[in-house]
Amino acid sequence: MSDHALRLLREQPHLAELAAFPFNFDLTRADHGEAVRLASGGPLEAVAGDDTGGTYFVCGDGSVLYADSESSAGIIGNSVDEALEVLVGLPGWHDHLGLAPADGEEKIRAALAETEEEIREYHGIDDERTGLRAGLGLPERSPVQLIGLLHAALLRTEPDFLLLNAEEGGAHALLDRHPRPPLWEAVLARGRTDLTLLREGSAWVEVAEDRARRALALRAAQFDRREGDLPLLRHLLRHEAEASMTDELRLAAVLVGLHGHAEDLPLLYEVRETDFDTWCGLGGMPEPGADPAELRRWARDLDDSLFGTDPADEPLFTWTGLAHEQGLVELARAALIRRLDDIDFRAYCDARDGKAMERRDASQLSTLVHEFEQLGDTFQALRAQRLYVPLQTRAWDRVSALLRLARLEREEDRFGAAIRTLTSLRDTLAEPDGGAGDSDGDGDGDGDNSLGHWQRTNLGAYIVEEHYALARTAATDTALADEVRAVTVAAGELLARLSGTARENVERHLAGTTDIRTDTRTDIHTDTGANAGAGVSAEPTPPQPSAG
Repeated sequence: MSDHALRLLREQPHLAELAAFPFNFDLTRADHGEAVRLASGGPLEAVAGDDTGGTYFVCGDGSVLYADSESSAGIIGNSVDEALEVLVGLPGWHDHLGLAPADGEEKIRAALAETEEEIREYHGIDDERTGLRAGLGLPERSPVQLIGLLHAALLRTEPDFLLLNAEEGGAHALLDRHPRPPLWEAVLARGRTDLTLLREGSAWVEVAEDRARRALALRAAQFDRREGDLPLLRHLLRHEAEASMTDELRLAAVLVGLHGHAEDLPLLYEVRETDFDTWCGLGGMPEPGADPAELRRWARDLDDSLFGTDPADEPLFTWTGLAHEQGLVELARAALIRRLDDIDFRAYCDARDGKAMERRDASQLSTLVHEFEQLGDTFQALRAQRLYVPLQTRAWDRVSALLRLARLEREEDRFGAAIRTLTSLRDTLAEPDGGAGDSDGDGDGDGDNSLGHWQRTNLGAYIVEEHYALARTAATDTALADEVRAVTVAAGELLARLSGTARENVERHLAGTTDIRTDTRTDIHTDTGANAGAGVSAEPTPPQPSAG
């Protein structure tokens, strides 16, 4: 991508003055005023600004991202040269963000002519445009061509150039309002291609043995069902069973079952018996020898409750998970950030109006945390976890949520915040009812005894390990020396309260820890009843995306 024009503007002041006025590309206004960054983590350099508070940034591939003062942003050119072509050729370009080549030449020319006539009432643009184009070596393009360049550039903004507030993490709105294809369409494209190949009798091995391609082909078959697909569905079902219990395994079983062939019952039964997880996940399946109508009924019931034929009805997390599996990381990240922003905004409005967060939003927060962590985006996971913590009413859940929050804060090097979070966690251990009292003297509060045996559970072990992890990593921050010592003391006191077996296992784990950041696990999603007296030998299974 060329930066020829930018070099000329920096080298020749008279050209820079022309660009600044009347075309509002001012090299002296490159300070945006607030810290921003790309969600992808890619490079971003502010090179100019305008008199409305907007800023022009150059991205790593040379694309120019414009961010206005109202927290909207969009790509306006593939290079500085192209962006300047647009700014010089369309001096009122902000007013034409809604135009597209499909609007036709007559409408485009009329709209641009009206805007330019309004500008000419205040100052000239014609001689200035001719002079700047000549000085920078910019070609003269028609208004329709320029709108085409701008329109194509704007549509490239997401997912690779999603702009965030660097401090709070919220995404800027799109600069334009042109419709975009739904997430599922981009994710499903490869699956549709592979499904066609399978129907043609090719790529059976390549698709079936590749987890990501197999899952997408099954999803494509979900939304394009044909009678002749049964052989390829059986083939994919056998291979999907190797991945144990997945949503796609259940889908494959349903799609096979809907055909209602008695000869498929032994295969389905064999898949169900793969392991304990598949046995549970495919529960209720008819046994071999059952009536085919019973098989169809079982498949229809699952299809109606879990799947269906409209991709728009699938939960967001279905598509973000599949996008991640394909390597479409930024596509998944952008969609998840937009969803978190929506929940964050509604939570703000609910709090302002004195209302509780909607159940649907609350139920998605834990899954968002998990999905962001899968993407390696601890920053956004931390945002979601902060919203999740205050929603926990049971003491066990509060402690578990605080523990995860402390780990995320530590991993983001927010040591002071992590220290405060662990203090809140210890306060909850001491007073599970939030200070409501403990009249029976059992140390567990009067109404909430969910933490009654935390000293003998995985939860207790992870609490101790997180205290030691934070003490180690925060030791480099000399300003927090006193607080770190307090965390270390608290860790020792908590360790002493663990049961004998639990304490021995924690001590053994800590002695063998080489990288406390990645070795300490703190995501607890099990209950006291299952873990009481269990020690710490078993690791809780990480949460999987919910259907919500």
